[in-house]
Amino acid sequence: MTYRPSDLLRGRAVPDAVLQDLPKTDLHVHLDGSLRPETFRDLGRQIGLDVPDDHREARRRFFPADRATDQPEFLTFFEHTLACLQTAENLERAARELAEDAVAHGVRVLEARFCPLLHRSQGLDLDGAVAAVHCGLDTVARRTGLRGGIIVTGLRTIDPAQSLELARLAVNWKGRGVVGFDLAGAEADHPAADHREAFYHVMNNNLPATCHAGENFGPASIHMAIHRCGAVRIGHGIRLEEDPGLLRYVADHRIPLEICLSSNVQTGVVRSAGEHPLRHYHELGLRLCLNTDNTLFADTDMVRELRLAVDTFDLTLLQLEDVLLAGFKSAFLPERTRRELVEEALAAFARVRDVHRLDEIAIKGISP
Repeated sequence: MTYRPSDLLRGRAVPDAVLQDLPKTDLHVHLDGSLRPETFRDLGRQIGLDVPDDHREARRRFFPADRATDQPEFLTFFEHTLACLQTAENLERAARELAEDAVAHGVRVLEARFCPLLHRSQGLDLDGAVAAVHCGLDTVARRTGLRGGIIVTGLRTIDPAQSLELARLAVNWKGRGVVGFDLAGAEADHPAADHREAFYHVMNNNLPATCHAGENFGPASIHMAIHRCGAVRIGHGIRLEEDPGLLRYVADHRIPLEICLSSNVQTGVVRSAGEHPLRHYHELGLRLCLNTDNTLFADTDMVRELRLAVDTFDLTLLQLEDVLLAGFKSAFLPERTRRELVEEALAAFARVRDVHRLDEIAIKGISP
């Protein structure tokens, strides 16, 4: 790789405009936690919620606090947004807007996850829920070239038979908008292995799986997700560092960690972004990709997540590009497509540096 002076631009020396223009992925984003504020206000009022015009007041009333909300409490806030997403029309709108906003922030691969079981209170069936979300995402994909799709998500707290039903749903939609399977929800007292039949079904049908693990439970949860459930990506994985042997295994086998900085602070998993092990993991050679998790709850987007990571860990531009490339390498897409996207991203990185004259800025040592 050819050295460029701008490789070493770091922290605040990396301009916001550059972070906007860099190509990105968002592989860990929950549809029901990522409505636009105005959409939540609109849909919420339609079902009788008293959603104020002022966004800050709406956040205080309906969404989790910005910091240190524990996971069980955090999960209760989804009741408000889920209540707004019980029709095909509303699900399609939420998915379309999520995709539009992702594209506006430079995202080229979006994998939106949701649990269809939670959208049936007004008669929508599982296939109808998936079809609606697929329609919303596909509308934007056909217009913009956005890649990705749906990750059907089971929950640790539901009957494993229902997770198996969701796994069958995911397989039935494989190649028609669904790209993977996930298990989410409270980790404590709800081991992923209880849902192993669901994971076995997707594995036996060659559909990849990710799994929330090591978020508010120890590395045993990550071990179980990988070795008992066949997960090829890990959602969060913050506590991986507590098991050096497992950490080496994850690094050696290039198992990606889906990092969600703002969300991890919000749920109290880390007390501040600076306490997140992102830099430590990167230095150890782990494959890390940055994600939003819940854009509405965390009041974030992919540009903000890049800004937070760069500033908190004083990342160089080259280190940031390495993390961004990991996102393209980790997407649930065919290998040839991933390879093409990596090549396109590398070319885009070079163009962004040239357009913003970053080599000149680095050589002169001037502020951008």
